[in-house]
Amino acid sequence: MKLSALLMFIFLTGCFDSNAQTADSVALGKATFDKNCVTCHGKSAQGLVTNWKTPINGKYPAPPLNGSAHAWHHSPKLLLKTINEGGVKLGGSMPGFKNTLSTDEKQALLDYLYSLWPKNIQQRYDSRFE
Repeated sequence: MKLSALLMFIFLTGCFDSNAQTADSVALGKATFDKNCVTCHGKSAQGLVTNWKTPINGKYPAPPLNGSAHAWHHSPKLLLKTINEGGVKLGGSMPGFKNTLSTDEKQALLDYLYSLWPKNIQQRYDSRFE
C-alpha cells in the first residue's frame, strides 16, 4: 500500500519542462547521472567541495545539483543548454553531452535532479517556470 502511495505521489508531482515526471524517467535520469555526472557532482548531487563558487586551479568546481545551489534558478531550457554545451565557457570543466546523451536521457536527467530538490524549491521552480 505504501509503495502505491509513493508511486502515485511521484506521478502527481509537479511538471518539469511541461512534461510530467514518471518513475521510469526519474530512474533513467538517476542511471544517466550515475554514469556521467557522479564523478564531479557527487553521489547525491551534493557537489564535492564546500565552496563551489571559488575556482580551483583556475576553474570552477562542479556545483551541487540537489537544490542547495543555483541550478534551480535556471530554466529547463538553460539547464538543457548546459548539459548539451558543458560548462567550459562558464569557467568550469564540464564537458558537453550534446552527442553523448539521447534526448530522453537529457530530459530524464532533468527529471531526476528535480526529484532531488526539496519540495519548497520544486514549488518555487514550478511557479517561476510554468
